[in-house]
Parts: sequence; C-alpha cells; structure tokens
Amino acid sequence: MSQISEAEAVVMEVLWSRHPLGADDVVAALADRDWAEPTIKTLLNRLLTKGAISASRDGRRYLYSPVLQRQAWVAEQSSGLLDKLFAGRVAPLVAHFSQRGELSAQDIAELKKLIQELDHD
Repeated sequence: MSQISEAEAVVMEVLWSRHPLGADDVVAALADRDWAEPTIKTLLNRLLTKGAISASRDGRRYLYSPVLQRQAWVAEQSSGLLDKLFAGRVAPLVAHFSQRGELSAQDIAELKKLIQELDHD
C-alpha cells in the first residue's frame, strides 16, 4: 500500500472513528479544518486509489470505510520514525524526549510499568 500523506491521515482518523460514512459526513466531521469540500473529496479519492479505504454504493452516494487498520498504520509510521531518526532503537528516542524535558511524571511512571512488565515476560 502506498504511503498516506498527513492530510490523508486526517481523513483516515475520521473513518477509523466511525464508518461507513458518506463524503458529506466526512466533510462535516472535518468542518473545523476549514478545508473545502472538493479538497476532502480529492483526499477520499486518493485514499481509494491507494487501497486505504473502500467505497460501497448506497443509492446515489458512496459510503467509505477503512481497509487500512489504524494499528497497522501506527506500527508502520512508528517503525519508519525510529528507523529514520534513531537507527531503529527505542532507547535513544526516549532519551531525546527526556533530555528536552518533554516526559511528564505520568510518562515516566508508564514507562517504568512497561519495563517491569517486559522484565516479567
């Protein structure tokens, strides 16, 4: 499947949260984006061409549903980020955020819990 753009990912988020949806429903869900209706329809068509979504006829309109699962997309995106910026390693990523002071106490507690769970496996 082809890579999806940031704008296409925004449309995907709408469809991941609720589907099937008609183009008008997607336009309404993205009203806060201030995107023109033709722009959103173009994004839907691109996603359809890439195989990320499917369309089924419902009378005079099409209903769109995701084919690409969010979990699979997140895994692909996070792996790409790690590979590109941190040679595929998680520790330098966490160190980066720690050094910038961007880890909250809650983040640190969650990371400690994850590490403990990994140690018990």
